[in-house]
Amino acid sequence: MKRYIVIIIATLALISCNEWLDGTENNTYLTDELVWRDAESANLYVNGFYTYIHKYGQFGDYQFGGSMTESLTDAFKYGSMSLGHKAGHPNDYVVNPEAITTAGCLWGIWGTAYENIRRINGFLDSMHKFSKLPAETNLELEAQARFFRGFVYFQLAKRHPKGVILYDTLPTGNDKALSSGEETWQFIYDDLKFAAENLPAEWKSADNGRVTKYAAYAMLSRAMLYAERWNDVIAAADSVINSGRYGLMDAYKDSWKGGNKESILEFRYNVSGPNHSFDQDYVPLCDGYDYGALGTPTQEMVESYERYDGTDFNWSGYHDGTVTARPNYESLEPRFAATVIYNGCTWKEKTMDCSVGGTNGKYVEYGTVPYSYGMTTTGYFLRKMVDETHTDLQGVKSTQTWVEIRYAEVLLNKAEALYKSGATAYQAPMNEVRARVSLPKKNDTGDAWWNAYRRERKVELAYEGHYFWDLRRWKVAHTELTGYRVHGFKIEGGAFNYITCDLKDRRFFSKLYCLPVPDAELRDNKLAQQYDEWK
Repeated sequence: MKRYIVIIIATLALISCNEWLDGTENNTYLTDELVWRDAESANLYVNGFYTYIHKYGQFGDYQFGGSMTESLTDAFKYGSMSLGHKAGHPNDYVVNPEAITTAGCLWGIWGTAYENIRRINGFLDSMHKFSKLPAETNLELEAQARFFRGFVYFQLAKRHPKGVILYDTLPTGNDKALSSGEETWQFIYDDLKFAAENLPAEWKSADNGRVTKYAAYAMLSRAMLYAERWNDVIAAADSVINSGRYGLMDAYKDSWKGGNKESILEFRYNVSGPNHSFDQDYVPLCDGYDYGALGTPTQEMVESYERYDGTDFNWSGYHDGTVTARPNYESLEPRFAATVIYNGCTWKEKTMDCSVGGTNGKYVEYGTVPYSYGMTTTGYFLRKMVDETHTDLQGVKSTQTWVEIRYAEVLLNKAEALYKSGATAYQAPMNEVRARVSLPKKNDTGDAWWNAYRRERKVELAYEGHYFWDLRRWKVAHTELTGYRVHGFKIEGGAFNYITCDLKDRRFFSKLYCLPVPDAELRDNKLAQQYDEWK
């Protein structure tokens, strides 16, 4: 895979020289000379699109300026009051949704997404005009490019589900109307289906790491879940499942690490670059880095975990202050300990205390300091996706793999689509996910099963960038993310004191189910019209 990382870096250098990407006619023929002189040059250019997996992932900056979108829910809390990414911006947005306007939204991506789409369309346009490569080579290149175009359009559509501006080639001018939501989702379907039908099931070892047929089907199962096209979700998921190439890792803690049978689409890193800062952002102070633990899991997230036997832990005594003894965290199912650093657990050979003045896991009350650097405002720290073997945090960036899609998600996607379509076999895929951690089957029906599914998805895919978007696409965010505050434990003198970690009630507006068309687009595009709720 080292070769793959190197050619991505080379591609970035090539892209910076290609001024033809601005769409001007004078630079068109530069693509013929630079990109289509041989297959290697064309492959180098395509590799640049692979960086979008990183950029739109949890280790990148595109989803929410680097902040985790879980911070817009009850699952995660950034500790800073001072505005900034991975700091006070998420805390401001959840109590002040008026900050989101037609002028901009920090989890909006309109401008960057269309830059990405222009690059992809430029590549496709030049391929059709100038390529003399074999038809089979062109088809593989086109399938990769269209996968990433569908991928980027999906990022747009999940923010603007009522429809966006669709380009399948380079634009000839600024003016083009928005397509409908149905047309937008069909465009995404067509791109991802084309990719799935024309990409190989696996690549030769020299090209290991490229997107495959089944990565395209897995992404299609995700996109069509948002589109509520249940039969398409089931068909795409079945293509992955019936391939027999993927499965669940035996241990949940290995499921998101990449390079294994559960990983369907991933992006790998290298110390010399590309790399990321996830460990520096989220390790506790006792790891020797002064600016970590920018955000931490909440008590609400902790209470989402069942006990080992599938029953619920009784937290009620903590809520009213009648119980202050240490909770029996060890009775919670395995995904909890693999996801959350908690009082009494072992982290990097340290026993964590997560308390006021604690040596291993220092607590600070939210709102009392501008930044919570290294300290927790909830009594917990994030464990999932943090590299426990990474010790030189001062001078070395992180290299753990980002897994964009894993097999467990495909199973859950299928379960939801089966349930929503009225099928009768919807329990089985979720029960397969639960069996990995030895939890009993959930064979409920109707609303009881649906509530269990929502909880299962929240826990299984915790902090992988799904929860906020799920609440939006289910149209429950305006009720479930309104009129509440998140909580944690202030551990002092051996007592676990249940505390509020927000200074105001949180709010979510219904119109945020579809972000507005940015003012800049409306100013430059005479045919674009604003969505009704934002006029």
